Amino acid sequence: MAIEITRLFDFPYYQLENYNLEKAFISKSSGSWQSITTQEYINQSNQISRGLIKLGVKPNDKIAVISSTNRTEWNICDIGILQTGAQNVPIYPTISEVDYEYVLNHSESIYCIVSDEEVLNKVNLIKKNTKLIDVFTFDDIKGEKSWNEILELGKDESLQNVVEDRKNNVKEDDLATLIYTSGTTGKPKGVMLSHKNIVTNVLSSEKRVPLDNGNSKGLSFLPVCHIFERMILYLYQYCGVSIYFAESIEKLSENAQEIKPHVMTAVPRLYEKIYDKIILKGETLTGIKKALFFWAVNLGLKYEPNGANGWWYEKQLGLARKLIFSKWQAALGGELKLMVSGSAALQPRLTRVFAAAGMPIMEGYGLTETSPVLSVNDQRNKGFKIGTVGKVIDGVEVKIAENGEILAKGPNIMQGYYKDPERTANVLKDGYFYTGDKGEIDSEGFLKITGRTKEMFKTSGGKYVVPPLLEGELKQSLFIEQAMVIGEGEKMPAAFIQPNFEFMKEWIQHKHLNIGTSNEEIAKSDIVIKRIQQEVDKCNKNFGKWEQIKRFELTPEVWSIEDGHLTPTMKMKRKIIKEIYKDLYEKIYRE
Repeated sequence: MAIEITRLFDFPYYQLENYNLEKAFISKSSGSWQSITTQEYINQSNQISRGLIKLGVKPNDKIAVISSTNRTEWNICDIGILQTGAQNVPIYPTISEVDYEYVLNHSESIYCIVSDEEVLNKVNLIKKNTKLIDVFTFDDIKGEKSWNEILELGKDESLQNVVEDRKNNVKEDDLATLIYTSGTTGKPKGVMLSHKNIVTNVLSSEKRVPLDNGNSKGLSFLPVCHIFERMILYLYQYCGVSIYFAESIEKLSENAQEIKPHVMTAVPRLYEKIYDKIILKGETLTGIKKALFFWAVNLGLKYEPNGANGWWYEKQLGLARKLIFSKWQAALGGELKLMVSGSAALQPRLTRVFAAAGMPIMEGYGLTETSPVLSVNDQRNKGFKIGTVGKVIDGVEVKIAENGEILAKGPNIMQGYYKDPERTANVLKDGYFYTGDKGEIDSEGFLKITGRTKEMFKTSGGKYVVPPLLEGELKQSLFIEQAMVIGEGEKMPAAFIQPNFEFMKEWIQHKHLNIGTSNEEIAKSDIVIKRIQQEVDKCNKNFGKWEQIKRFELTPEVWSIEDGHLTPTMKMKRKIIKEIYKDLYEKIYRE
């Protein structure tokens, strides 16, 4: 009987029936790729379910999973937990111990499974303040309980009838997971997503992803605790894609060359880094090679989909792909047919140049609360438009409120915020989810994001400024890695700018400038400040006088997740950045 997918744990069984992969999940261990089959995936998931039942796990219990990297074990535990009727509470590994304690207590998690010693140490610091009965580890750590102990408990197959009974009692509208958003302000919110929320989102999103089902390889490295990558992993399972887990972001290119993926997902910041590295390599070339390289890049920056630039452009593009862009493809394995981007706005130059290079990035849009996809571009059938986040997916309704806010309705909209009816009522009204983002839908049905209602501010002169638009423009510069526009209630907009130190060091060397190459020396250099002023002036030309950045200060630190500048999905924590650089703020507005 054909398997109908209504719950998340139906995906592995659907894969077994339709593809029965020899390599379902592949992780690197001790220098070699280790794979498991679809059948082994199911067998081990059932073992986890039986083991958890022996440990006393009941329906609606919460089990936290914290992993520093994506790995096969995470997915086995995910299905194993869900089959018992319990809920998986994935936690970002990079948050503070205080936030660990808050999430574990707020969710009332009774068990926790962690990946490695670093995460374990953080959990152990606060474990006594929580309801945790036990902590298990994926890595073998001396003196600690291993997840293998749960597998061992589950070897007793006599409990499988209990597992089947538990599965049969899980309904599509039941809660599947609590995902705590890495809020840019305040305490994390526990987003309640049901099986139906995520399953319907997978099935609708699949129609936009051109994969060779049963024969494709995907490379996964975005944190699986984030709903974007987690939904993608279910989608891969549904499409019979062999899932390879990158060892780390640093080893992304190396791993891609080893496995030759056909598809991968990332956030804009990572595509920016890949692009910057490629451009840096181009800068080191000389003579005709350099001229050809930048001819190809400039050609790519003019790219339009569907042959809109005409036959002569397409002819030149074919040559550029052969001579230059094929090398870009080789750096990521040479087989990449599709990249997907979400979580933040993607700069149009990146969309253009990667599409020109034959590795198109399909930008989408959504939130944790929407499971997550609301819209996504699709190369086929003229469904790809640069500067937009694509057309709304099937089964979902999006409308624009009078104030420009994007409102969404559909089976993918969350059940609410856990234990927080007040916050839930603020965003769920008349069946619509109020996203907090501003947008517009064009005559062809493409959705364009124009700003975030919470990020807009008024200057003291009463003029509105939309920081993300200015920041996106600034970050198109190779000299600028991060920028945050400030000025709420002040007489003018200004900005904190983190230079692209890696590029700056190359630039200083290349120009033979008499500047020290430490981050502090670069940020204080008059030559650097003047050069970045040129980039700010260039950005300002695209905006009205009231919006233009009148002053800026450079920061010597690299903005990071660890130091609190960024959320785990690389969004800026505006309040915290403003607090970190309050001296620079005073310098801009009070001196």
